[in-house]
Amino acid sequence: MFFRIRKNIDFMGPRRTAISLALALVVISLALLMFKGLNLGIDFTGGNLAQIEFSSPVGVAEVREALSAAGQGQAVIQAYSDNGILVRINSFDDSVAQETLSALRSRFGEVNVLRLEKVGPVVGEKLRQQSFVALSIALAGILAYVTLRFRFRFAVVSVAALVHDTIITLGVFSLLGREVSLPFIAAILTIVGYSLNDTIVVLDRVRENWKGLRQKGIIPLINESINQTLSRTINTSLTTFLPVLTLFIWGGPVIANFALALLIGIIVGTFSSIYIAGTILGEWYLKSPERA
Repeated sequence: MFFRIRKNIDFMGPRRTAISLALALVVISLALLMFKGLNLGIDFTGGNLAQIEFSSPVGVAEVREALSAAGQGQAVIQAYSDNGILVRINSFDDSVAQETLSALRSRFGEVNVLRLEKVGPVVGEKLRQQSFVALSIALAGILAYVTLRFRFRFAVVSVAALVHDTIITLGVFSLLGREVSLPFIAAILTIVGYSLNDTIVVLDRVRENWKGLRQKGIIPLINESINQTLSRTINTSLTTFLPVLTLFIWGGPVIANFALALLIGIIVGTFSSIYIAGTILGEWYLKSPERA
């Protein structure tokens, strides 16, 4: 354990301020998604595909460095031989493709362009619909499992925390104009699992302390449960955050957006495990008490 926190911090004291801030961020994120949208990468939009062969062996890192200088650092690069690469560019504009080839020629000399054509998106409309259906089924499964394992209200606040984390992460990417690609989708799924696990740890302690509800009241009980799991929450968040931060800083442009999404998810996921789940559960009980 890196940190052992024994203080009785009043997390639920400012709960209404915290939930108001969270709601404001969700509304702003939804507005950004509606009016600005997301910067969809080539996996979603398609673009130009170039098959190129060099006169001597060239590494993918060298090619990416040359493309970054031409403003195509997010291009998808795949080596199929020592001298051959495939480059997918997030643009249907022929001039952009020619500028990319010129950047490669200025760095490596004359290159042999075997193929230059336009390609469609990897993630089609049907796959998007299937992904939405799969996500809906997964959320329904979480509701059912947590309801059976704990209580229905615990399931609802868990899903609310997941929705909060996902929307804010999407909103930040929309605000920053960062590219959304398949690795970003993987990051979102990772965030969902991370946030759910953290929330369940807190709610499990609430369940264990539930027998003292009548004596303590719901807000002090939630406060006590959060404090009892706080060391675990901080240690888990830090041991996850620091390696991901390292990937973001030094991992290069290929995984930068993936790492950034995880960083945002860790921060908002830790927040939601305490304030979203705890506040909704507490306020729900105060308005409609449940049997202890």
